[in-house]
Amino acid sequence: MAILHPFSALRPPNERAKQVSSVPYDVVNSEEARALAANNPLSFLHVSRPEIDLPNGTDIYSDEVYRKAEENFHSLIKNCPLVREEVPSIYLYRLIMGDHEQIGVVACCAVDEYDSDVIRKHERTRRDKEDDRTRHMLELQAQTGPVFLTYRARRDIDTMVMETMMANALYDFTADDGIQHTIWRVPDPVRFVQAFREIPYLYIADGHHRAASASRARAELKKKNSAHSGDEEYNFFLAVIFPDDQLQILPYNRIVRDLNGQSRDEFLSKTKKVFDVSEKAVPTPTVAGNWSMYLDNHWYGLSLPANTSKPKGAVESLDV
Repeated sequence: MAILHPFSALRPPNERAKQVSSVPYDVVNSEEARALAANNPLSFLHVSRPEIDLPNGTDIYSDEVYRKAEENFHSLIKNCPLVREEVPSIYLYRLIMGDHEQIGVVACCAVDEYDSDVIRKHERTRRDKEDDRTRHMLELQAQTGPVFLTYRARRDIDTMVMETMMANALYDFTADDGIQHTIWRVPDPVRFVQAFREIPYLYIADGHHRAASASRARAELKKKNSAHSGDEEYNFFLAVIFPDDQLQILPYNRIVRDLNGQSRDEFLSKTKKVFDVSEKAVPTPTVAGNWSMYLDNHWYGLSLPANTSKPKGAVESLDV
């Protein structure tokens, strides 16, 4: 079953929510984060990407960076100010991008369920990125970004979501990139906790490194706590959970900057040894298990040969 854990959020006053909000830490580099946070001391990028407040060229994994993160975090709490929710709560989070709308439940999920694969994964993680977010959590004693989860939609949860949205929202603003963000606080979190107990699995859509880091941080804190009970806050991680029928996952494309000294024809010849290659392909594949490749101003379609043995599991058979 899926365990939801209400939590006492640190959150800004309504009129400053747009200033505090920021893109996820891992979708921008230092230079881009510095530009986005320029002239905005309340941007959360000062916490999630603290190297932007240090000299250019600073090693982003240096002790100085984590000290700056902690300093900036406490400064934001004091100067914004961030106020702790009076009672542990669950929230709804709506994103509107163009014509697309999706509404997720914001709560904490159990690290035990991540470790035992009740929360399902679909990609491996890099140790250096895990090291970074684990240390960031431990230094701040806080989690600064949610894991993006999904579940098979249920009508009873949809009904509770619609009922909650009839109340006034805590926050409602449109960010500079045109995406609208709206958040409601759930008045009766117990109903959502009970409903999610009927959900057999949750699936990570994005945030594998944040989830892995929460698991590692829990292990560190558990080791230091001789009175560990399993109820401590470090046994849970922040997540936003969207139903699968609303989910929109954008393409994740890869750019290869050169062909390692090969001509186009040499490269295509080697590609054809692995894939069936077609010409005049469309930029977005229309069939699962196919890929589109743009080379020398031309789109090619790639697919696995017909005799390829394909895994049958839901996770194992993903294109990745």
